[in-house]
Amino acid sequence: MNGRGRRDARLGILGVLLAFGVCEAVSRAGIVRREYLPPASDILARSVELAGDSVFLDGVAATLRAWVLGLALACAIAVPAGLLLGSVPVVDAAVRAIVEFLRPLPSVALIPLVSLLLGSGTETEVALVTYASVWPILFNTMYGLGESEPLAKDTLRAFGFGRGAVLLRVELVGAAPFIAAGIRISAAVALVVAVATELLSGFGEGLGIFIAQAQQATDGNRDVLAGVVWAGVLGLLINGVLVWGERRLFPWTPERRAVRA
Repeated sequence: MNGRGRRDARLGILGVLLAFGVCEAVSRAGIVRREYLPPASDILARSVELAGDSVFLDGVAATLRAWVLGLALACAIAVPAGLLLGSVPVVDAAVRAIVEFLRPLPSVALIPLVSLLLGSGTETEVALVTYASVWPILFNTMYGLGESEPLAKDTLRAFGFGRGAVLLRVELVGAAPFIAAGIRISAAVALVVAVATELLSGFGEGLGIFIAQAQQATDGNRDVLAGVVWAGVLGLLINGVLVWGERRLFPWTPERRAVRA
């Protein structure tokens, strides 16, 4: 970690400690009633306690399972589709109106329709996660194709390489960092949709179901907030792992070279 990285890490830790202290002080001082906002130390203690609860951990595993399946399906759909749309303008023009119509539709608004079609099980959750995760990967793939090196493509064509070879040897390599960034964005979206689907639909098992059930319980705000802490920590860990992977897999990007310089 360079000097700038260490400084950012120290500032990040300072920000977390400051936010923790403010939440603790607000609750302890009675500015907000404890029934609504328990002290941050109580929420943190409950979050740690949940780490030893096998039923809760099974629910977290169910959420992560739906997250993995949905994100994997989104990658399997969006990357080939992005390569096709980014490489063949006539196909892009033919489906652009459909894509722009579907893209703004919120996944959670589709819960009743998808539940009717697939039932109240993991399939519905995976389908909604997939739908929400497809768009960042699809558009990043298309954008990445447009950023590939023209000279390298012309060189391969001059040596007689066909369209498929240029796509695989130059365009896909150039687009890979953009695809990875799209996957990282989609990973966060997928986790939000997985938890929100469980929370709003009320079926199945998972972190969202735990939060929904805690919300119905008397004095359940501590459990609700502890569940939210778990969701935040999972999102932070997932993003950290993907950023780490990006930095090591794609060191040739201009941004990475600038950071190392």
